[in-house]
Amino acid sequence: MAKIIDGKAIAAEVISELKAETAKLASHGIVPGLAVVLVGEDPASQVYVASKEKTARELGFRSDKIVLPKDATQADLLRVVEDLNNDPGIHGILVQSPPPPQINEEAVILAIDPAKDVDCFHPFNVGKMLTGAHDGFHPCTPAGVMVLLERSGIDTAGKHAVVIGRSNIVGKPMAALLMQKGKNADATVTIVHSRTKNLAEHVARADIVVAAIGKPEFVRGDMVKEGAVVIDVGINRIADASTKSGTRLVGDCHYAECSAKASAITPVPGGVGPMTIAMLMRNTLAACRRAHGLA
Repeated sequence: MAKIIDGKAIAAEVISELKAETAKLASHGIVPGLAVVLVGEDPASQVYVASKEKTARELGFRSDKIVLPKDATQADLLRVVEDLNNDPGIHGILVQSPPPPQINEEAVILAIDPAKDVDCFHPFNVGKMLTGAHDGFHPCTPAGVMVLLERSGIDTAGKHAVVIGRSNIVGKPMAALLMQKGKNADATVTIVHSRTKNLAEHVARADIVVAAIGKPEFVRGDMVKEGAVVIDVGINRIADASTKSGTRLVGDCHYAECSAKASAITPVPGGVGPMTIAMLMRNTLAACRRAHGLA
């Protein structure tokens, strides 16, 4: 049976370390600031934003939430971003995705000061990540996966990692981080996606599987080789009449089947999810330190 990689426990460790660092900065009058901008009242986005706010406050960060009406214009949103860019007390800016259809998300990303782009969506930071520079940011979910692997004692050097999915948020940066030269990386990476022929054959050869395709329980046990490490990034709500709510959360992997074959696996929920918020806080703290010449 696979070892369960406890994302909640590892995220709690990271948060504890960040809290100690934040306290040291506070003793010098320095407070990290994170601003989250939300357009509209999407329920799922509200939950994510509330969780980020709660963690930021627990750490002792300044936490600003700006909510614009769902019919806000592109110009309205860009004015808010400009104000935050110019606010020295804000070190990280996050515009909750996805925005309403009238908003050009790419233009918003480009408007955020790269020094405050703690999501690592700006091409400037994406480029730094790809070249292996250490003075940008890493996207929160892939960075969280790398920390999970490292703190679980999983050696990635020379291993064959298969990333399922090619999104800009997870798939592409995940592959980039795994293939970097250095500690906790050095993997040989294959990316597979919806157009890949014989996808299951590629997955079956993987020492490490990272599933981020957005399809519930897509990866079945017969696709995973014995002893592989399975990292499930997916989070999907499916119908389940046996639960009080009538639904339950599952990942992109069939947990029961994959855990019977894997040497280690992340659960859903409680695996990668908590790490994403922890990495957002880590990026914000790093941005604060850089802004004060302490990096």
